[in-house]
Amino acid sequence: MPSYVPALPGLTRYTWWGAVPEGLLTKTQLDRQGLKPGGEPLGQVLYHGNCYAPLYEVTAAVAKRPCSPAQKAALDRARDLQYVCRRCGHHDDEPLGRGRWCDSCSIPAALFEVHDQAQQHARQLVADESAVLLVVDVEPDSLPTAQAVAVVDVRDGEVLFTALAGQYGTPERGEVLDRLDVLLADRRVVREPDHMGPYSRYPGALLRLPGSVVQPGPDPQHPWATAHHLKENPSVASIWSGWFGWTGYPGETIPSVPRDGAVPWSRSLDVAADGRSMAAVLHRIADGTEPVWESAAWTTDGHGEPDLSWDRRRTARVAA
Repeated sequence: MPSYVPALPGLTRYTWWGAVPEGLLTKTQLDRQGLKPGGEPLGQVLYHGNCYAPLYEVTAAVAKRPCSPAQKAALDRARDLQYVCRRCGHHDDEPLGRGRWCDSCSIPAALFEVHDQAQQHARQLVADESAVLLVVDVEPDSLPTAQAVAVVDVRDGEVLFTALAGQYGTPERGEVLDRLDVLLADRRVVREPDHMGPYSRYPGALLRLPGSVVQPGPDPQHPWATAHHLKENPSVASIWSGWFGWTGYPGETIPSVPRDGAVPWSRSLDVAADGRSMAAVLHRIADGTEPVWESAAWTTDGHGEPDLSWDRRRTARVAA
């Protein structure tokens, strides 16, 4: 039931059913008589406190075309399917709603959808000539000196740039930032988040010390170095965790990196090698050859992968 249906402009409003003149009916009332509107609405009536239903003249209504046997059979089947889980076939006592998942399938289905989206992200990145991985290494005990940066092409794993970043405020650091500004302009920049390395990894560390105040939104000088970019370009760890399907407890629908920190790419002080390793992971996810968690919900509940064809068809229609 809609929570709010606004009034139509220019039509008389009736605030209670007793005020509606004879000869004016709603679509539902006409339908019960085997009729449908034969013209434009002549008024509207308030119902449920904040919804207006158009009113049509009965004398202008026309008879509804009866369903053919094939149409009726299709409608009956559609009504029956409202109670049947489209994944495991369980028949419920209540309609299952838009997703048509039973309770036991809703969680595996949600996790598999994230898994499927992760592969779509990986395929987009692998196919995008502008996509690059930006890997920054920071050793907290040695700030601000021990810092390096690398830019790796996602498509072929080529190292486009690698250098020691230099100390904060030095010409060496400025030269690195200037080089990154030019190299990453109009690029799709993907990153590994800061909690994934043996040391902290985050591009913002090239601009400021950890713990310093950061203004929200993209950096006007260095847009590649702010968290704003993460919303548009998921990190490698985010894509991989969605694909891998690890969850901390049963019933969780948001996968994450395992608590033991086990990831399938190298984590070292060689940022270029780590970037190439992460690019290889994205290629394996795109190809479907990267392993998933042995206890991933959609592989262990006995029903296999959910049928997402309906969702994909709907997405394609919306995109068109």
